Amino acid sequence: MAELIRLYDKNNSQATLDLIVKALEKDAVIIYKTDTMYALGCHIGSTKAVNRICEIKCIQASKNRFSFICSDLSSIANYAKVSDFAFKTLKRFLPGAFTFVLPASSKVPSVLVQGKKTVGIRIPDYEPILSIVALLGAPLLTTSLPHGDLEVEEYTDPSLIIDRWGHAVDLVLDGGFGGFVPSSVVEISEDAFEIIREGAGDCSEFS
Repeated sequence: MAELIRLYDKNNSQATLDLIVKALEKDAVIIYKTDTMYALGCHIGSTKAVNRICEIKCIQASKNRFSFICSDLSSIANYAKVSDFAFKTLKRFLPGAFTFVLPASSKVPSVLVQGKKTVGIRIPDYEPILSIVALLGAPLLTTSLPHGDLEVEEYTDPSLIIDRWGHAVDLVLDGGFGGFVPSSVVEISEDAFEIIREGAGDCSEFS
């Protein structure tokens, strides 16, 4: 059964953050709060953990486009090709409730690409998870919890989340009640936008 760890919006202890990072370095799968919904995550370099997440969500790695969280704008360029136009957009809207789809760089692990040429990049407006990713020194795979036929409380209340998914993950990071609207997804290609999904982020400037 997963360990439940309380995270606060600010001033989390270094010991708590270190514990989470060490678990991620050892192939842990975690559930954590973002600025939108609770999500599943792991170190993007852990093929074992990526495969576990695919099993939880009943998806195939080869048929899904993955997103991951970077700690800041400067680290995005390590994993995606960022044009001047794209950088200005990212700088304006991140941190925030957006996932921006960009051309993948060669540093993205093959299990996350598999023939796909793009990746989704997130910098959520939620300091605890950004601190964890910065300490990890690598992006965190992020995908929303399955919530198809569930009551809202079952994927927003950490005490119910651990009851449902605690057997399948290693850590549940309790940041209090989460949201129920996913991030907006916007693809940036050359100097144009394509709205893939309208969610929590205001897409009015992309249409």
